[in-house]
Amino acid sequence: MENLDRAGFPRRCPLPSKTGMERISERPPSPGRGNRPADRHAGRRGCMSTARRSLSLWVCFLAIAVGLLFSGCADRKPGMKRVGILCGLDVLFPTVEGFKGGMQEMGYVEGVDIAYDVKRTNFDPETEERILRRFVADRVDMILVFPSEPAITAKEVTQGTPIPVVFCQTYTEGTNLIKSVPEPGGNITGVRFPGPDLALKRFEILHELLPQAKVFWVPYARDVPIVPPQLAVLRPVAEQAGITLVESPFESPEDLFQFMEERDKAGDIGIDAVLLISEPLTRIPAVFEAMGKFAFDHHIPIGGTIISSKEHSTLFGVAAKSLVSGRLAAVQAHKILKGMPAGSIPVISAESFFQLNYKVARELGLDVPEGLLKQADEILR
Repeated sequence: MENLDRAGFPRRCPLPSKTGMERISERPPSPGRGNRPADRHAGRRGCMSTARRSLSLWVCFLAIAVGLLFSGCADRKPGMKRVGILCGLDVLFPTVEGFKGGMQEMGYVEGVDIAYDVKRTNFDPETEERILRRFVADRVDMILVFPSEPAITAKEVTQGTPIPVVFCQTYTEGTNLIKSVPEPGGNITGVRFPGPDLALKRFEILHELLPQAKVFWVPYARDVPIVPPQLAVLRPVAEQAGITLVESPFESPEDLFQFMEERDKAGDIGIDAVLLISEPLTRIPAVFEAMGKFAFDHHIPIGGTIISSKEHSTLFGVAAKSLVSGRLAAVQAHKILKGMPAGSIPVISAESFFQLNYKVARELGLDVPEGLLKQADEILR
């Protein structure tokens, strides 16, 4: 420390005087070293070496400080709650905005008494599990997760930990996610997506818009637990209405693309309309873009949920509004942060929201019944 000044910076070493340099040159060479000119600057090198070591210490200190800053440790104030948020589908990301807005309305100020670690995927189970395990390793105070598939994973990875889970945009039927709606149990509660009810309403609206239709194509991702409860309620009403459901489970987008290609080659595609149920595959932008083109080329409607791409849009959608669902999730989160066990908080059911794309209906030449127009919560023109 003798070569540091009061501020902790390395002192500049004075250059040897001319007289000093002459004295150095007059010294006899050390045994075995010879008369090397570089030895004249040994004093200066020693001082510079000390300066470099001091600079290295400062660099290391700054690196550690930056690491702490980005790890969230340095700016986490005492009493600040940290919430890990995982959005598993891009189209549902407004749920995060609704959640943050709801928390702010209840008095939580981001960066002051609450912090959010927001992650997003798009139907990627492996990445979702890694993110959730990282939340657990980081010991977040709560996890908000949606939709159904990552919510199920969150329940699994938080088993045996004190971390509560709040789900949103999530099915509870047929998933073993909760014990019951009034008492979900374990470390979990949230906002239920009324899937079977919405599936029925989607079918009824599509049938009312196309009363002459006989075949509805129902594409979905294979082995997704939220699908069977929807199909179970659709089959009897479809049979009663004299409509055939072409149920098509797919392993991947490529399988779905191949299905459409084969139907194209057949000439008569054998489909009068596409009914979208709640599942992740058809919500992938590239998948919907291909389905939109397929439907446009064959002049058939797609209905069930509102999706738009650059060139194509669905006819109507019945779903829970993401912003509203996020605010409802904030109500559940607030109860947990105030000390209520998550498993004792009854699950909330989100209300449905009916949107009708009148412009698409006109393009398809459909006559929209007046009663259906009155039922719509929003008409897109």
